[in-house]
Amino acid sequence: MVQLLLATRAVRMFAYGMLAVVFALYLRAIGLSTAQIGLLITLTLVGDAAVSLLITTRADQIGRKRMLMLGTGLMFAAGVAFLLTQNFVLLVVTATLGIISLSNGEYGPFMSVEQAALAQLVPSAERTALFARYQLYGSFATALGSLISGWLVRGLQQNGLSEIASYRVPLVVYALFGLILGGMYYFLRAEIEAAPSPIAQTGTWLGLHQSSKTVTQLSVLFGVDSFGSGLITQAFIVLWLNEQFGADSATLGSLFFGVNLLSGLSALASARLAKRIGLINTMVFTHIPANVLALLVPFMPTLASAMGVLLVRAMLQQMDVAPRQAYVMAVVRPDERSAAAGVTNLGKTIGAALAPTVAGQLMATPGWGGLPFFAAGIIKIGYDLAIYRGFRRLKGEG
Repeated sequence: MVQLLLATRAVRMFAYGMLAVVFALYLRAIGLSTAQIGLLITLTLVGDAAVSLLITTRADQIGRKRMLMLGTGLMFAAGVAFLLTQNFVLLVVTATLGIISLSNGEYGPFMSVEQAALAQLVPSAERTALFARYQLYGSFATALGSLISGWLVRGLQQNGLSEIASYRVPLVVYALFGLILGGMYYFLRAEIEAAPSPIAQTGTWLGLHQSSKTVTQLSVLFGVDSFGSGLITQAFIVLWLNEQFGADSATLGSLFFGVNLLSGLSALASARLAKRIGLINTMVFTHIPANVLALLVPFMPTLASAMGVLLVRAMLQQMDVAPRQAYVMAVVRPDERSAAAGVTNLGKTIGAALAPTVAGQLMATPGWGGLPFFAAGIIKIGYDLAIYRGFRRLKGEG
């Protein structure tokens, strides 16, 4: 079951990677302004938050497999809907109700439920290393999807396909991969399901009982971090590099291939580091340098230098992910894991959802285009200091 869940992560993130490189360019090609793109991304994340909350807080009781398959249906429907309409209002409805990923991160319900399943399939001592592999599979798949998408779109355009039509090809792939993912989830077995709990059947808050205070505090802090990340989500980095330096889809695809490749490799290092210095220390001490690098991006004078800083940042920016996931799983009861992952993911999604509208307005204002990078760095450093101060003494089980 572990290998199957790692495979579903890779398939899903490949689809996300293909879409993320071209989606903002597609929205601009069909006539949306930068501010409208920011609003659409915000509503996409709001919808993902609602869907994720619905699925993850019920998965341990209704069934993790059932909830995962429901999510793939929403993923397929969203991809098809974006193919069929260019009407902004209909796109907004689709973005809100469906599951569309517009960055190299993941805010939908799949990751939360998969993490809960993985956490019970291995001993606690192996959890951080497993989540590092989970991150590695996702990062490599996203990297490959980004590379293929960028060069595929360029090739299609060079062979006479219109700009809009070429951007729709990754959308077709995204929808089809929703179906493939559903087929893979069909083969999950009962061992991924949560054991019945008499406590969980009584008083719960969003599927939580004993760990509700801790999870709520973590959710708020993760939301702050994600607000900072949402200011410089991949879709906006694509737009900024395109507008600032004229970077085309192939160049951007190659860049994010490198970014995700380095992020994946760094996940392995984070698991080893966490064994030596602890989960919280790894989260904080690798994250702060990455956020300092985010501050430097808008000051780079050339495309090459900006890409260089982004690639160096990629070696550090995801090193907190596996320790953070392992920490959440360690400080809650086994029958709260899907809900805990879902609620903390909700905090992340809300934070990320609020940011794109702000970033879109800033980028649309002459002379302010690079400000989201600076704001993101400051906010995320503030999160690092807060998480260290608040949780360095609260130890998980492994």
